[in-house]
Amino acid sequence: MTQSFPNKLKLIKIMADHSKKQCVVVTGFGPFEGHQVNASWECVKELEKIGLGGKINIIICEIPVAYKKAKSIIPALWEKHNPLLMVHVGVSGQASEITLETLAHNDGYLRPDVESSMPEDCMCISDSCHEVIQSEIDMNQVCQKVNQTRDLKVKSVVSDDPGRYLCDFTYFLSLHQDKSRSAFIHVPPLQKPYTVIDLALGLQASIQAMLCQVNGVK
Repeated sequence: MTQSFPNKLKLIKIMADHSKKQCVVVTGFGPFEGHQVNASWECVKELEKIGLGGKINIIICEIPVAYKKAKSIIPALWEKHNPLLMVHVGVSGQASEITLETLAHNDGYLRPDVESSMPEDCMCISDSCHEVIQSEIDMNQVCQKVNQTRDLKVKSVVSDDPGRYLCDFTYFLSLHQDKSRSAFIHVPPLQKPYTVIDLALGLQASIQAMLCQVNGVK
């Protein structure tokens, strides 16, 4: 029996909604002082190549190391894609492993960005009632799963200090949008000691573990 036109539209909407739920947005950062080749963006591009498995659609975006641009881009990504998960990736010269950040801060942004600018009042969101927002994703559980993954060269650790720069700032923007679907991962610089593919595989394992939580899979 042929479906009626309204039923076909309903089916198309259901399929579109399902597709939207399977979208994961992953961002990396552009160059800044000391990191003319930003390891985070290189790893994100490599992650897009290897994928997350299943029917997960990865959307990647390079974020300039600039407060105003980040504050414009991040909410736009949420509105456009309504991702199942938003994962920001940044580089840290202090990191030696995949570093899973648990929280972000709203204030204390005193370091100028690549445009020599700082946010107004050194705050991320001036009307936010939160000084700190913590992700509802259990990063300790993610860390455990990553470190139990066979044949993975890189290990992971958990951190509660994303750095009071664009990494922290960007993470707070997403946590403000939805703390149940937001994550931040720091990677070390390339070849210190891991290759881009080693780190991309670490990102893949981390995000897959996060997706299990978001999807309610133990």
